[in-house]
Amino acid sequence: MNKFDRQSSSADTQVLPDDIAEELTRLPSEVLSVDDAPSLAPPTPLSQDEVRTIVISLMLTMFLAALDQTIVATALPTIGRQFQDVSNLSWVITAYLLASTAVAPVFGTLSDIYGRRVMIIISLSLFVAGSVLCAIAPNMPMLILARGLQGLGGGGIMPVVQTVISDVVSPRERGQYQAYFSSVWMVGGILGPVIGGVFAEHLHWSMIFWINLPLAAAAIAMLLPKMKKIPVFHRKRKVDWLGGVLLMASAVVFMLVLTWGGTRFPWLSPTVLAMVGGAVALAVSFVWHARRADEPFLPLKLLTGSVAPFALTAGGCGLGAITGLTVQLPLYYESVYHLSASEAGLALIPLAAVSTCGAAIAGRTMARAKHYKRVAIIGTSWAAICALGLTVTTLPLWGLLTLMAAFALGLGTTFPVCVVSLQNSVARPQVGTITGAMNFFRSLMSSFTVAAFAAILLIALGADIPLAGEHHAAGGIPAIPTEDMRHAFRYVFGAATALMTTAALCLIMMEERPLAGPTVTQQVEMAE
Repeated sequence: MNKFDRQSSSADTQVLPDDIAEELTRLPSEVLSVDDAPSLAPPTPLSQDEVRTIVISLMLTMFLAALDQTIVATALPTIGRQFQDVSNLSWVITAYLLASTAVAPVFGTLSDIYGRRVMIIISLSLFVAGSVLCAIAPNMPMLILARGLQGLGGGGIMPVVQTVISDVVSPRERGQYQAYFSSVWMVGGILGPVIGGVFAEHLHWSMIFWINLPLAAAAIAMLLPKMKKIPVFHRKRKVDWLGGVLLMASAVVFMLVLTWGGTRFPWLSPTVLAMVGGAVALAVSFVWHARRADEPFLPLKLLTGSVAPFALTAGGCGLGAITGLTVQLPLYYESVYHLSASEAGLALIPLAAVSTCGAAIAGRTMARAKHYKRVAIIGTSWAAICALGLTVTTLPLWGLLTLMAAFALGLGTTFPVCVVSLQNSVARPQVGTITGAMNFFRSLMSSFTVAAFAAILLIALGADIPLAGEHHAAGGIPAIPTEDMRHAFRYVFGAATALMTTAALCLIMMEERPLAGPTVTQQVEMAE
């Protein structure tokens, strides 16, 4: 009898009834029925090697999506010169972000209806098709359209991958695996610009898209043979296409507002105000429809209660803070510490790498501790203190990097706790839906934070300066006195402090439901 067989039989006689009984008493009756109760172990036990193979293939699949969010940036000047079109370059990135954000809840919900296997194949197929069309695009409009198609696939990869993990790993053990996937995003974010620059300079820019084909083929070859053994939790039902379209449309318009506001159009221009009104109208229409539909695309009750709203807000604040700082800090490094563009990029590594360490700490704590959310409360509080320190003092570069690493360590504890708490709060057939919703709201929060941090800088500096990386294309940083830039960024660090304080408060208020699955001690006993 292998480890997983022992786990299943032991759970049936000792652990499983208590865990499930307690979970059933905590989950809302309108969300969960007895038939939907999460199981401790997969009905068909997976060996440790099979779980490892599935996890590696999922990490490779997610690496594709992570890489393509950053790999294009350094190749944009080369692409613009070849197509003799610089004015529309930003759309190469914007099209991907718009599409991937809009479809995240769609793929999550559809994976609960049609199954994980079908949706992972569709999302990877769309991603590969988009990559091929990007590589052979004859002009800029075709490249932008192909990037949108690629974004549809990339936006589906993230929620489906996280949902598959929830199918094969118990909630108590899942936090450790979330840390692995955080490291994938970190590696993709760091390697993307480097690989894109090398390909554009020494080979051809189309290689940044061709490289996706062998990676996707390897991921599919490893994953599909094991997918048949993954337990089935989806439930066939009628698809609320109208609700899905309303949700995607409101997201696209809102993302366009955040993308164009303050750059292409003034924030108070008639165009932006009309788009804001349109986004609000579409969102209200979605809520109105969801309240009346028998089986809505995104059940609003999933977003209420004592877990979901707090976990969604805390996770969104954490991701928004790290994304906003990652986008704006290069300007700070270059203008205050006089680093080159490449040196400023290297200075971001502590922020990305150490946050992964924080996620790993939180994941291991969740597997061992009963009160698992305490590590995230301490982490987010510590991150808020570190960010506050940046607002009141001026540090040498080594001191700033040290404090940013400490900030990232605390921030990283947020993600596994929020993801697992969300998935643990709903019935198995709704895990994909809540996971898609989580990725959707996180993307919106990241975009909002980037726009908010840029607006804060513009207001504080009182000048029309290029932000969010645009200073690289402009040929250098704006001529702004160092002390003025220090003063302006104190407001940015103050905003990061507010975000992390909000995250800490949400985690304090979030209900800490017992996690299904064996503790580390029980796992050791079963292994013996």
